[in-house]
Amino acid sequence: MSRVLVTGGAGFIGSHIADALLACGHDVRILDWLPAAAHSARPDHLDRAAEFVHGDVREAATVAAALGGVDHVCHQAAMVGLGTDIGDIADYVTHNGLGTAVLLRELARGHFRGRLVLASSMVVYGEGRYSCLEHGFVRPGPRVEADLAAGRFEPPCPQCAASLQPHSIPEDAPADPRNVYAATKLHQEHLAAAFSRETGVPVTALRYHNVYGPRMPRDTPYAGVASIFASAVAAGRAPRVFEDGGQLRDFVHVRDVARANVLALTAPEAVTGAFNVASGTPRSVGEMAAALHAAGDAGAPAPVTTGDYRLGDVRHVFAGTRLAAEQLGFQAREPFDAGIAEFARAALPSA
Repeated sequence: MSRVLVTGGAGFIGSHIADALLACGHDVRILDWLPAAAHSARPDHLDRAAEFVHGDVREAATVAAALGGVDHVCHQAAMVGLGTDIGDIADYVTHNGLGTAVLLRELARGHFRGRLVLASSMVVYGEGRYSCLEHGFVRPGPRVEADLAAGRFEPPCPQCAASLQPHSIPEDAPADPRNVYAATKLHQEHLAAAFSRETGVPVTALRYHNVYGPRMPRDTPYAGVASIFASAVAAGRAPRVFEDGGQLRDFVHVRDVARANVLALTAPEAVTGAFNVASGTPRSVGEMAAALHAAGDAGAPAPVTTGDYRLGDVRHVFAGTRLAAEQLGFQAREPFDAGIAEFARAALPSA
């Protein structure tokens, strides 16, 4: 069995990866600085069987010490979410870009020869894949604020302005990040690819789609949409759905995401490149809000569609999953209805 360093291993996704690795008999070391926005102390859900190192991935000495004796690295540490405004830009760049650069430099200095699995994101694609009846597959540009303010949320064909049909997006689609977070996730992929070319270390980038499940952070501007909706229901408020609720996403359970990481770390031969980690079934944001409302507090008001929007958001992006199935052997297993019911219960405040 292997010893695996999980950066950000006390967090939502990282802690589930640690659990999955421990369940398979691996030794786990967690490096996490326990940011105040996510934790007030070492979280209770963190398995005591995992070795815990309190430290920042941006600090070279801490990283070098945490790498001692490890066989593989699973890099989950990152600042996530769309953020509040452009004022977050320096924080995203230092946490995601600099933190990854420090980790890669220390791996190179230590002559690391294991595997590196990188937590990436579907946000690197920007808008998803679309086709026009006349012009075939096209790439719409960023949506215009005047259209969004007028309730015209669907991106038009860039050539004829006709309506478009969304499709699942494959890994070879061009990257087109549309916000600061997305730009830093693509930067992480580029840094890791350059590191791999220089050192020969195999790198697997897992592009998570919309992850949900127990331990998801709540009541923070950096939380995901599922967490925001669940928090509203638990507090007896109506979930507020932006735009018209028709935005298509792929909601994937955190245990499936953890299993994808284990597969990448433990496959008989290293599998390199970028892979979508998703359920393979697109659902609208409105559907997610309705499902959480139905599974949650019966006294909460029904979701409200507000027409509000954020310039950094995209309209439709959901995954093609063939490559992950063929090369990683990954297919999502967690049923959506059962996963949502579990998440709704987990999101309720403790008695």
